[in-house]
Amino acid sequence: MSITAAEVKALRTQTGAGMMDCKKALQEAEGNMEKAVEILRLKGQKVAAKRSDREASEGVILSGVNTDGTTGIVMSLNCETDFVAQNADFISVAQTLLDLAISDGCETKEDLLAKTYPGSDQTVADKIIEETGKIGERLEIGGFSIAKGETVSAYIHPGNRLATIVGFNGSVESSIGRDVAMQAAAMAPVAVDESQIPEDLIAKEKEIGKELAIQEGKPAELAEKISMGRLNKWYKEVTLVNQPFIKDNKQTVAQYVASTCPGASVVSFSRLALA
Repeated sequence: MSITAAEVKALRTQTGAGMMDCKKALQEAEGNMEKAVEILRLKGQKVAAKRSDREASEGVILSGVNTDGTTGIVMSLNCETDFVAQNADFISVAQTLLDLAISDGCETKEDLLAKTYPGSDQTVADKIIEETGKIGERLEIGGFSIAKGETVSAYIHPGNRLATIVGFNGSVESSIGRDVAMQAAAMAPVAVDESQIPEDLIAKEKEIGKELAIQEGKPAELAEKISMGRLNKWYKEVTLVNQPFIKDNKQTVAQYVASTCPGASVVSFSRLALA
């Protein structure tokens, strides 16, 4: 049957699919718009299946905080190429997903995937499949983390390849919170303090310190003591509150927060970055 340009344009406006894809879908659906939309969605599912073994190592990372400033989310929407990652529509979808996750209080990636995508009758999971069909690349929600506190601050590094969230006990001014979130972005700590470092990482670092001491010719009976000294130095490098503050290395992050926001302290953070 004959498909008009207006019908093709209407389907393209509704789905964002290519002109030829829309025309073919309408022809297959014999002009039925709803059926054509479903055909395009199925096409997206087929593309997603074909792309399932491809590596989605590019994308955008965004972070944000809820309206009362007590919960933050940092997440990534991944794709295959930097070309797609820089596309305004792709970034818009990622921002919509972040806003939805924040407004609906999602705790996990699975929570978000089950939500209804704004302005549609699709779940987020189905929307991602549809976008895969339109773009022709594997798309997926990669990292997804939350931070909670009496105050939460977020930071997105220019280029959308690195973002952080930091939770505080106590009231923290926005500029102070942003400073600490930027610290977490720049210095890549592994934990808030030493009590939150996984035991396997501590054991590995102690063993490395001991082996280095032995290699340097130190007596075996001193190697353990020397390794502990190195471990304490390592704590200062990899724990957020004990790192020298990047804007004033004469004080630690903990000291900076305490001096600018009396009674406040860092309790949680999350950092996501693309390689």
